[in-house]
Amino acid sequence: MPTASEKQAKSDKLRVAAYLARLEPDARRALKQLRGILRTAAPAATDAWSYGIPALRLDGKIFVWYAAWKQHVSLYPMRASLLRPFATALEGYETSKGTIRFPLSRPLPATLIKRLVKARVAELRAERS
Repeated sequence: MPTASEKQAKSDKLRVAAYLARLEPDARRALKQLRGILRTAAPAATDAWSYGIPALRLDGKIFVWYAAWKQHVSLYPMRASLLRPFATALEGYETSKGTIRFPLSRPLPATLIKRLVKARVAELRAERS
């Protein structure tokens, strides 16, 4: 019999799939690509659903959210302290408190996103120790 966390994981996976299916083709393509980059950077992460958007869970905790919009895909939460070391690399991308927006009109910066996610994973694990 599935545990409560296994049931939640299955539900979250279905919600993420439904969210992706509802998107316009360009946004869906970009978000699937972003999701793939995130999963590559944090292969142990699992799908999650929170605040009405897809997320990834690692070590039992949601550590990053992502979403598609009409003109961009976004990555959350990226604390100012985490973003500072990447300031130069993030020039040309819109950022606000905790958010990075990647326009649909440009290729996703896979290397930068991987570095950000790995820094977020390190931050999460440092908080736990």
